[in-house]
Amino acid sequence: MTAEAGKKSLFRSAEDWLCIASLVLLVLVPAADAAMRLFLKTGFPDASGLMIHLLLVAGLLSGMITTRNDEHLSIGIVQNFSTEKVKRRVSVITHVLSAFVIILIAWAAVSFIRIGLMGRLISGIIPDRFFALIIPIGYAVIAFRFARLCPLEGPYKIIPYLALVLGTFCALPIIGKAVWLFEPPAFVVSLSDFFYDLAWYLKVPSVIVLILAAFAGMPLFAVMGGLALILIQASWGGIDVISDLDVIPNQVYMALTQDGIVPIPLFTVTGFLLSESRAGERLVKTFRSLFGWFPGGMIVVTVLICAFFTSFTGASGVTILALGGLLFSVLTDYVKYPERFSVGLLTSTGSIGLLFPPSLPIILVGATTFTNILKLFVGGIIPGMILVVSVIAFGIAASVKVQVPREPFSIGAAVRGIRESIFEILLPLFLVAGFFTGLFSIVELGAVSVIYVFIVEVLIHRDIALKDLGAVFRKAVPIIGGVLSIIALSMALSYYIIDTQAPENLAMWMRSTIDSKIVFLLLLNLALLVVGCLMDIFSAILIVLPLVSPLGAAYGIDPVHLGIIFITNLEVGFLTPPVGLNLFLASYRFKKPFSQICRYVLPFLLIQLAVVLLVTYVPALSTFLPQFF
Repeated sequence: MTAEAGKKSLFRSAEDWLCIASLVLLVLVPAADAAMRLFLKTGFPDASGLMIHLLLVAGLLSGMITTRNDEHLSIGIVQNFSTEKVKRRVSVITHVLSAFVIILIAWAAVSFIRIGLMGRLISGIIPDRFFALIIPIGYAVIAFRFARLCPLEGPYKIIPYLALVLGTFCALPIIGKAVWLFEPPAFVVSLSDFFYDLAWYLKVPSVIVLILAAFAGMPLFAVMGGLALILIQASWGGIDVISDLDVIPNQVYMALTQDGIVPIPLFTVTGFLLSESRAGERLVKTFRSLFGWFPGGMIVVTVLICAFFTSFTGASGVTILALGGLLFSVLTDYVKYPERFSVGLLTSTGSIGLLFPPSLPIILVGATTFTNILKLFVGGIIPGMILVVSVIAFGIAASVKVQVPREPFSIGAAVRGIRESIFEILLPLFLVAGFFTGLFSIVELGAVSVIYVFIVEVLIHRDIALKDLGAVFRKAVPIIGGVLSIIALSMALSYYIIDTQAPENLAMWMRSTIDSKIVFLLLLNLALLVVGCLMDIFSAILIVLPLVSPLGAAYGIDPVHLGIIFITNLEVGFLTPPVGLNLFLASYRFKKPFSQICRYVLPFLLIQLAVVLLVTYVPALSTFLPQFF
């Protein structure tokens, strides 16, 4: 190993362990606060302040690692249907654009720390500026990594680095503000005015380029950052423009220092600890012994296990990739279901648990729309059960038709199975009881779930060795980094959208154009199906929901009902050709052509579409239970 490679390896190792350490502390602080409150009638000093700033650090570090691994969430339609030559050229463009956008945000963060923070002491000891330093450092590292990952060779390899230089030049006004504070010299003001005028004239073409880049595979968080940069810069003029870009890192700081976001990394870690253990095997064995004696018993097993895992990770891809092979083998080799049916079932159930606690999308919907998360959880129970029962009913009917062999029921096998998997079975019951009784907050519940699963899978079952915990955390980091990166910069874009009153104006226009609530809901269904095809669920919630929420209010739609409509539509969008995310993941996991996967999943897609219409047009399914909470 060369000295340069050794330094790179050391930096990566330090980066990984700092990220893991921040996540571990993010678990321990709320857990300690809950324990001290319950047993000592006190609390951890400034637990909330420390916790949210640990989230900030974990968010930027995980974003850096996700960039290093080139695993940020993107649409990438062009990448999915292009030749290798076209893919390479498109990748060059998206990496260069990403490097340019992110280096600008990094420089803006320097000014934000210099001027925008008040110098609060976290836990009475650590200045908030110390934690906030991760923003410019993190985005600078991300920008350089986009440049390094750009697939250019030879003399052309300098091009993405020139994008960093150009981005730094465009950031000179904000750099000047950081140096001279509120009285920059005349040349800085003149340069600022020049960039304001330039942004004004380039606003429309820049927005078009960024939208096209999103479809070409540019990471969504970089697209949102670029849109925020150009729209904010082009909207305000005069001498104040040199402070406008401070808004973006300020919104990043606000987004990643709020309690409502903390459960996302916590439950993601819980889901990966479960998926990397043998919990899935134990649950399959237990449910087979309980349900394998009647036609469609394994359908019940498959749907329940997929719902269980997806409710924790919030990402259907994790369920398909982690459990797809195991469940496919059981369905086809042991129970003898046709391959076509088995692949269609597993693809469609990869997102079937998103309406059940502790669903991360529901938490994010609540945080985005300021809707009571408890009511959203309760509101999702009946629609979620209808979806589960519908798929199970279809599976049982198919099982009877093809005369799938059944296993004889054995009390001894059932008891042994329950005994082996009792801790996994009790986990959702424990979480639901802890949350609905008010014993734990949703943040504390996330921390307790990590500790619970750690004790069960590492110390009791010993499925995961202590030395392998770092590897499990590393597998969770791309999901955490991808989601938190989007949350951070979507807040900046949302700031612009809200400031221009776009949601209210859109609501007024829709209300004056479409009188019928039914027609609006139908258009909403169609629009969300398209969104679900093109975007991951976290991006869709953060980008689209702030626009849809005022429309729902204008048509008198209950916010809980609207949130459930939103999530159920996006679930179905994962299965909708030609670009549903689950279709591509299933094609990869089961090694089948994409066109075959689309045919296999069609019956299940039609079932879920029917459930979406039922949930949309019968609001009582979502609003009946929440009225009691």
